[in-house]
Formats: sequence, structure tokens, C-alpha cells
Amino acid sequence: MTGFSYDAFTQRNIGFISAAEQRALRDGAVFVCGVGGMGGACVTALARAGVGRIAIADFDRFEISNLNRQLFANLDTVGQEKTTAVAAALRKINPELQLSVYGREWTDHLQAILPSHRVVVNAMDDLASGVELYRRARDLGATVIDAYLSPLPSVTVVRPSDPRPEERLGYPTRGKRWQDITAEDRSASMAREIEYVVTHSSSLRYVDPVVAAEVIAGKRSRMSFAPMVVTTGCLMAFEALNLLMRRASAADHRGFFFDPWRARVETPRSAPMAWVIGTIARRKLRELTNAG
Repeated sequence: MTGFSYDAFTQRNIGFISAAEQRALRDGAVFVCGVGGMGGACVTALARAGVGRIAIADFDRFEISNLNRQLFANLDTVGQEKTTAVAAALRKINPELQLSVYGREWTDHLQAILPSHRVVVNAMDDLASGVELYRRARDLGATVIDAYLSPLPSVTVVRPSDPRPEERLGYPTRGKRWQDITAEDRSASMAREIEYVVTHSSSLRYVDPVVAAEVIAGKRSRMSFAPMVVTTGCLMAFEALNLLMRRASAADHRGFFFDPWRARVETPRSAPMAWVIGTIARRKLRELTNAG
């Protein structure tokens, strides 16, 4: 390491944030669970903002299909474990970063991770381990930042006193051990989330219905597009930074959607409007499912 200085590294942050807020970031800690698409974009922003302690977890390797959206995926890292490649890159951004790395066993360490990393970014695809993360976060007083399964960038901020997604959206996982969550539970939970997304956002404007039907039916992988994924990761990073700097935020456990095509923020609809739109949404989703 030659000539690295934290103050020089972060000097251009000042003005957007205060010197006191920069010190709060240096002293702050964030756990980023999943460092592929959204998580990779988020952890990049956190590291470059000067967050002093970061824990990361993942158990996948980079593959060719990741190149379309994941910031740490390139021809040199394809085949590498994501945590190995991401950790090496983060240390080249800030060699003073206190970095903890977890693999497939990360759920076994939540009792140790969450008390020291009370800001958590959930960027994992696995619903069952996500359910466990949310439950332990409530028990241990951590706030979870997340996003919906949506073709529009979105963000949620679930504080310890807020309802868990499985409670709010009515997943069949409630009351089950996370290890006992079945494939049918995952599919039903995904359907509940998609129903919420379609009800409270303009997401259906921006997907090919034939492809969407195949995704819902499990016949093809989820759609991902770099601008959407990276924007979502940055929204997550903003919320993590807000928490560390104790800044107010308009985001809550219901979250919001950002429509970049029309430069518009979409917030949850009122109950009467949600009932009307939800009825239409469920009909459209049934049509898509049958088409798939």
C-alpha cells in the first residue's frame, strides 16, 4: 500500500455530507448478504463512501450470465467464488476496511454478526435464508434493507419493530422453521410478492408478458437488467448510509418503487385503490400463469 490516506480518499464526500457524518461512516458497520447484482452495486457504493466495517456473505461463483449486471463479474472473475473476488476488490478500494467474509454457513453466524452490524442489506435470492435473516434481525435489533422482485428499482427499510415480509405479505412460511420451507412455500411466497408489486407499482408496463409468464411458471430464470439492478443497489446503499449517519428517510417497511422510464417515484396505494388494482392484478397474474 503506497500513499493511502482515508482523509484523502473521502475528501470529496465533504459537502454532500459533513465531516461528522463521514466519521460516523468510518465508525459504521453494514452486513451485505449477497454480493452479486444488487448487493455488489450496494457494497461498492458503501466501500467508496468510506464505511469502515463491512461483512459480506455469499456462496455462489461468478458465471457468464452474471456479466450483464453484476459489477464484480468480468472475464477474470468468472469461476471465482463471489466473496473471494469481491473481498479482493474492496480491499483495493480501501485497504483499511475491516472486512468479514462468510460463505454458505452465514446463517449459523447471525447471532454474532447482527449485534455488531445493525444495518443489514438483504441481496440474497434464497427466500428461506431471507426469512431467517429477518427473524433474527428482529430478535437482535437490526434493520434490514431490501428490494422487491420487480422490474422497477425499489427499496424497503424494515426496522426491528416493523412486520416481517412474511407477515405483511402473507407467506405460508409463518410459524415454520426456515429449514422446513418447501419449494411450494417458495413459489407461493413469490406469487404473493409479485401480486404486491403489480398492485402498488406500474411494473407490468415494463415486462414482456410472455417472458413473465415463463418466469412465473418456473420455465426460465428471473429477468435482470443492469440499469435496474445497479440503481436498486444504489438505493439500498443510500438507505444504509442514512441509517449510519442518522439522517431521516422517506422509505419504510412497505418501501417505494422508482420508475426511471418516466422519472417518477411510486409509493404504496391507498387501501381502496389497492383493492381495485389488486383485483385486476390478480386476474392478470392468473392469465400470465396460465399462459406459462
